[in-house]
Amino acid sequence: MLQLVDFVIRNRFFLVFVLLEVLSVWLIVRSNTYWGATYFNTSNYYVAKTLAFSNSAREFTKLDEINADLAAENARLHALVTTLNQQKPVDSPSGYIPDSVFASRYTYTVAKVVDNETNKQNNVLTIDKGTAHGIKPGMGVISATGVVGKVRFCSEQYSVITSILHSQFMVSSKLVRSKEIGYAKWPGKDPNFIDLIDVSKYTKIFKGDSAVTSDQNSVFPPGIMVGKVENVSVHPNQTFYNIILRLSTDFRNLSYVYVVQNQQLGEQENLKERTIEKR
Repeated sequence: MLQLVDFVIRNRFFLVFVLLEVLSVWLIVRSNTYWGATYFNTSNYYVAKTLAFSNSAREFTKLDEINADLAAENARLHALVTTLNQQKPVDSPSGYIPDSVFASRYTYTVAKVVDNETNKQNNVLTIDKGTAHGIKPGMGVISATGVVGKVRFCSEQYSVITSILHSQFMVSSKLVRSKEIGYAKWPGKDPNFIDLIDVSKYTKIFKGDSAVTSDQNSVFPPGIMVGKVENVSVHPNQTFYNIILRLSTDFRNLSYVYVVQNQQLGEQENLKERTIEKR
């Protein structure tokens, strides 16, 4: 208290000056219409600017929550689109009626990427969901823009994903316009591009055509983007095209992914094992 009194005494002339200035401005604004309107407009302008900045700051602090909500909504929409596509496949014959359980066999779990690699020969990424959330090895992983990889290892709270940017990972893919099926396989170079192999050169390939996951895939739902045709070439002595795809997923900026569970995968795998045993 004594320090406050001492401060007022030492700065009494300056404080009196400030008070007189404020009083003068107040009298001018009160007695002059022009300056009153100017003051009102100026004060409203700066108040609006302050409120806008405050709202922007508040929204920025909630970005994580907003992104999580959007990711959850995307997962729901992915499940809905996949079910609708399976209920009425575009290329199915007129008499084909899919089983309702088969059509809704894919479910999605939202996960956040906590670690990611893009500069190695065999890249992996880590997500914040594990066995406690129903995640198991072998499940497919996608993003909002396309294929990401497949679950390799799981702990209770985390999972390691084999990225599509891995020399031993391949995805059965179909070109939308030509209907040709091949395998997307990373050559281990640029994380923006991937090769599409085993596509016969005796069909027409269009630059810019989209490559999506094919129906011959038990891990990923059909129709998930892989990339777009960037370059096509063929050697005279080869029977397959050399096709380079520009990946649809930006692996350097992955934040959220969706783990895909095929609820009928176990049944499919068991049948395949039985055929292997009888060979």
